Amino acid sequence: MAKFITGLDIGSSRIKVLVAKEGEKNLELVWKYERESEGVRRGVVVDGERVSEILNEIFSQASRDLKKKINSVVLGLNGSHLFAIPTKGVISVSRADQKISEEDVQRVLKEAQAINLGTNKEIFDIFPQEFVIDGEGKIKEAVGLKGIKLEVKALALAGFSPYFENLKKAVLDANLEILDLVFHPLAAARSCLDERQKELGVCLTDFGAGTTSLAVFLEGDLVHLAVLPVGSSNITNDLAIGLKIEPEIAERIKLEYGVAFRKGKDEKYKLEIDGEEPLIFSQKILTRIIEPRLIEIFNEVTKELKKIGLEKRLPAGIVLTGGGAKMPRLLELAKKKFSLNCRLGRPKGISGIEDDPSLAVVAGLVLAGTDFGEEVSKIGFASKIKRFFKIFLP
Repeated sequence: MAKFITGLDIGSSRIKVLVAKEGEKNLELVWKYERESEGVRRGVVVDGERVSEILNEIFSQASRDLKKKINSVVLGLNGSHLFAIPTKGVISVSRADQKISEEDVQRVLKEAQAINLGTNKEIFDIFPQEFVIDGEGKIKEAVGLKGIKLEVKALALAGFSPYFENLKKAVLDANLEILDLVFHPLAAARSCLDERQKELGVCLTDFGAGTTSLAVFLEGDLVHLAVLPVGSSNITNDLAIGLKIEPEIAERIKLEYGVAFRKGKDEKYKLEIDGEEPLIFSQKILTRIIEPRLIEIFNEVTKELKKIGLEKRLPAGIVLTGGGAKMPRLLELAKKKFSLNCRLGRPKGISGIEDDPSLAVVAGLVLAGTDFGEEVSKIGFASKIKRFFKIFLP
């Protein structure tokens, strides 16, 4: 019987579930569900009970539709509390013949994890960038090589542990097992980027509702991660304030009439609102509100690239994913504002899925699930490290 793999993306505005099964060549889509999110703000679960209720509803529906109970998920990890820090670890090789073992690699990565982050902060994931053996660096795979001293340079993803516990509890309370956690931009990278892009240099930018998160690759390595506490919901709020309307109406206007910038003749719109006078507005008014916020977000992305000196040095450019990336003319505006090539990221590797940037994360979660299989039954630092090599390193 074909194995089902399920990705779960709990976002600030939408909750998405994707179920696929292994086919002859690609994964095959068997079930997709999306609904409005509740109890989540800027990627953080603030009402775990409500999130659990929604998940119970979704997965009960999945069981009815598929005639099969879904018990486990690959879960997306995001939130404005997350941050990345560079770290190092150093150990002496344990074997008498100086041959580096898998256990040595695990030990040096645990050493890299030993960072004092302060109260209620913890490392959720760690990404090796290079190993150094007796002073010789740029080594991708250390196991089997010989040396006396083993070092690792890595990037650690950390955050506020109570927020992580809220997320985990909400999922577990819905009687779902968490096979693994994958940071949103890395999941999107899994579905939208190829190894050539990572080798050349690329910035995957996931434009969500509550946050904008990015992952930067160069020479095949993951070199930077960041979460910006701003997203497409800020545009909704700006429209609500600027047009003096309810946020629900502002969201409708954004989705139906929003464009990143005005081009050509100004257009006038009339929106019927139940029990109220029709709302009349123009594209010029909308873009005066929307464009500055988009430019602000692009500027923040540029600042992150400047931190690592890559704002003009990514030949594969910027790949935009997420629901916010679907706004008309956003790609044109991005090409104007960045000193790099820009394109929309479209998920690959799952037959039957739409060509939709907003599905990049949840598709990537499913694809990541194929790399370690359902035998993984719990979240653990050591197991995360082992699976990282399979999922993200070329």
